[in-house]
Amino acid sequence: MSPNVPAEAGEVRDVRLVEALSERYLAYALSTIMSRSLPDVRDGLKPVHRRLLFAMRQLRLDPDGGFKKSARVVGDVIGKFHPHGDQSIYDALVRLAQEFSLRYPLIDGQGNFGNVDGDNAAAMRYTEARLTAVAARLLEGIDEDTVDFRPTYDGESEEPIVLPGAFPNLLANGAQGIAVGMATAIPPHNVAELADALIHLLKHPSATIEKLVELVPGPDFPTGGVLVESRQNILEAYRTGKGAFRLRARWEVETIKGGGYRIIVTEVPYQVAKARLIEKIAELLNARKLALLGDIRDESAADIRLVLEPKSRNVEAAVLMESLFRQTDLEVRIPLNLNVLDASNTPKVMDLRQALFAFLEHRHEVLVRRTRHRLGKIAQRLEVLSGYIIAFLNLDEVIRIIREEDEPKAELIRAFELTDNQAEAILNMRLRSLRKLEEMELRREHEALTAEQADLTDLLGDEERRRLTLVAEMQQLKKDFAPSTPLGKRRTELGDVPSDVVVPLEAVIEREPITVLLSAKGWIRALKGHLDDVSEAKHKEGDKGRFSLKAQTTDKLLIFATNGRFYTLGCDKLPGGRGFGEPLRLSIDLPNDQEIVELLVYRGEEARLLVASSDGRGFVVPESEIVAQTKNGKQVLNLAPGAEAAVCRPIAEGDDQVAVIGENRKLLVFPLEQLAEMTRGRGTTLQKYRDGGLADAKTFRLAEGLTWAAGPGRVRTETELTDWLGTRAQAGRLAMRGFAASGKFG
Repeated sequence: MSPNVPAEAGEVRDVRLVEALSERYLAYALSTIMSRSLPDVRDGLKPVHRRLLFAMRQLRLDPDGGFKKSARVVGDVIGKFHPHGDQSIYDALVRLAQEFSLRYPLIDGQGNFGNVDGDNAAAMRYTEARLTAVAARLLEGIDEDTVDFRPTYDGESEEPIVLPGAFPNLLANGAQGIAVGMATAIPPHNVAELADALIHLLKHPSATIEKLVELVPGPDFPTGGVLVESRQNILEAYRTGKGAFRLRARWEVETIKGGGYRIIVTEVPYQVAKARLIEKIAELLNARKLALLGDIRDESAADIRLVLEPKSRNVEAAVLMESLFRQTDLEVRIPLNLNVLDASNTPKVMDLRQALFAFLEHRHEVLVRRTRHRLGKIAQRLEVLSGYIIAFLNLDEVIRIIREEDEPKAELIRAFELTDNQAEAILNMRLRSLRKLEEMELRREHEALTAEQADLTDLLGDEERRRLTLVAEMQQLKKDFAPSTPLGKRRTELGDVPSDVVVPLEAVIEREPITVLLSAKGWIRALKGHLDDVSEAKHKEGDKGRFSLKAQTTDKLLIFATNGRFYTLGCDKLPGGRGFGEPLRLSIDLPNDQEIVELLVYRGEEARLLVASSDGRGFVVPESEIVAQTKNGKQVLNLAPGAEAAVCRPIAEGDDQVAVIGENRKLLVFPLEQLAEMTRGRGTTLQKYRDGGLADAKTFRLAEGLTWAAGPGRVRTETELTDWLGTRAQAGRLAMRGFAASGKFG
């Protein structure tokens, strides 16, 4: 039997676990997508928000009415429409009331509803709420058969499937949500700009995305800020329905006595908690990662005012702010993922044009349904009015029938050919309505309703008139939320794409001298200062020192491993000198079966390195080509099976020769120009071997001679190298007497 066939009570059925899990998880996923996380493209609301607004309307919490406790609202929503936790419902209510969360709040809150610092709202028993005028627009016409209703979860009443939505809430207020396997992220926009786009779309249905983006140039956040995304990226985001926008804090320079200055931040990016932002900047300041910043203070009251003090008046304000933008939430990326439920309740990623069209189609359907509803009401009223007029024309006979007949209703219907509704209305008529003046009023009302009926019937039959009606509606929307109004004024500035401000590394990392130690077992640390003698440095038991080099905290370390990969590590990220440090493998993804060949400080783009493998192949590589951007490193030296990287030597300026020595102790010297410069590869043969492989290699100046380590603290130099001079890929001759017993140059 199929697992999809419902089981009878008490029936035990064998079902494969994978099928049972798949069926239940799919049901959960669909429920999450359609009933919790994704907004409807028509009214821009999720079910919990829609139920909140509808419940508040039933409680008569109109914009001009009084407030009621939020706990009362939450209780009604739970009891009638939304059987979920009270805190989740209250959190949704709070967000709809926060002016810093919603561009156009849907709930007017009284009490503590949180603040931009990230503080939570007071408990629901302390706060009060009512609807705003924007929410009233969303609910406008809901009693006029404009939308469909469905039974509530307990079947006791009904709730709207969608609101009439005389306000483009989806794009105006945006939405965020995470479902199963999909998510939505829609930033808020300016309603006046949306109205312009909607009007243009009504007049030009084939309008391009480019034209619509001219009218809706970008998001408009409730907390302001400066949008610094390029127009091309904005256009692409609205064309595909996916993208991101760079948003920066708004700041200005304030001069102070003595020729100094300070930076005042007046607006922080959307959804950035001010208190957390200050805390993060203070942490970076204490960690000496904001070398140009001297201090930060919060002088905010009703308005935001963050004071940034530069460490020196010689620091350029633009450079200081650029360093902060790169390291803190003074700059954020706001995602766009226009993933919504369409009119058929199907998840879909829409572009800007599709989202605007869906709203207009919904408003058109609401207009048609509302018109038909009104025509029905007019027809009912005209039927009653016609009966009243007949009664006035035959008043004496009507009175006689009512007084004398046992079944006056049936007699009225027979005598004057009335409908059941007309006869019932006449029998329920008040005596005071029998005056002559009332007859005149009835005729005027009848004429007015007849004219309205003809007008509405014409509207239903004329598509062009309906389109013009929607245009007039959007024009009124633009007027109500015009840029001259406090709520309609654009808050987010459309800035230029930031110019390439050069931020020196010293701006984000304080430059300090350090000595880097790397032990034989791969433990790394950085001691403060440049130390000439590190022999007293302690290591873990069984370990000993291997590499020691002087650097600055602003330097980059280059690590070359036996797998031919280069790894890059910032010196500012090295563990301190206390203790034994940390394993280097925690910072880079170096396989356990690979070892470190060389540790170097990155010297710059002009510097070059000699790299070689154990089988005697190698090449020259620019240091600019080996800097890795990830922990996984960058493959530079490709290796033959059985070979491993063996040599990595810096090439000094003026070096003109390469010295190579094999494990057979044969030495070869040839011109550096014979060695290829590459960015990646196996390289060319440095020296031929019959047995063994490469022991060591280095570059040097022929005029200065070849040097090697002859013992602790001792160096030997050989200037007479005629016997060993040759060309690349020769075998060479046995090294001179006195050459290092290790077979390496040291």
